[in-house]
Amino acid sequence: MERMLGRVLVIVPTYNERENLPLITRRLREAVPDAHLLIADDDSPDGTGTIADKLAADDDHVHVLHRPGGKQGLGAAYIAGFRWGLKEGFDVLVEIDADGSHQPEELPKLLGALAGGADLAIGSRWVPGGKVVNWPISREFLSRGANVYTRLLLGLPVRDATAGFRAYRASALEKISLHDVESRGYCFQVDLTLRTARGGMRVTEVPITFVERTVGASKMSRGIVVEALWRITVWGVTGLPARLRRRRDRRSVA
Repeated sequence: MERMLGRVLVIVPTYNERENLPLITRRLREAVPDAHLLIADDDSPDGTGTIADKLAADDDHVHVLHRPGGKQGLGAAYIAGFRWGLKEGFDVLVEIDADGSHQPEELPKLLGALAGGADLAIGSRWVPGGKVVNWPISREFLSRGANVYTRLLLGLPVRDATAGFRAYRASALEKISLHDVESRGYCFQVDLTLRTARGGMRVTEVPITFVERTVGASKMSRGIVVEALWRITVWGVTGLPARLRRRRDRRSVA
């Protein structure tokens, strides 16, 4: 699979993930042996960066990007990882959480979707066959509601635009102007999904099982939720005239 797609880079952003990092690294290396890993660490005070260096010293498919200055947000970590991967000539760039909530064993399904012609393959919880494990009802309600709001407001044909387990073709990332992406929290995922879809590229959702972390603390916060809702609302309002024009043009052609 990897040989068909070219060189694959899996980006693992970390902040205080010292207990999870060795396990997720081992699982990724077993699930997709030819893929490379880039650990993008935000200067974790718990020593995650030191563990990452040890893993890289023992495996030439593991790389480390140390990001000084402390926690800077998920979006900033992925943007830095994308730039590193594009500069190094990788053909596919993958996002995955370090905490095990995204199962590395399901990564071949995402890569298969790219091999089938997709520019972006999203590991989706909310398409038939997708599910979550160990989530409280309140968290599931929040995620489902946020995605319905996103789909309706932005006109996105995607059921899980906030999902963080996804694979991009390098050519897609090169087309969507990463230099002006400002979103930092989980709305970063919506931002890039929107840019990919509006760029006329193919987005495919693949059902996955999302498993809530068992070690460490969740990075979700009220501020992240507020940022996501505010940005999605702004994108929806500013993009409405263009959506209406496209709808009118389709009707006139029909």
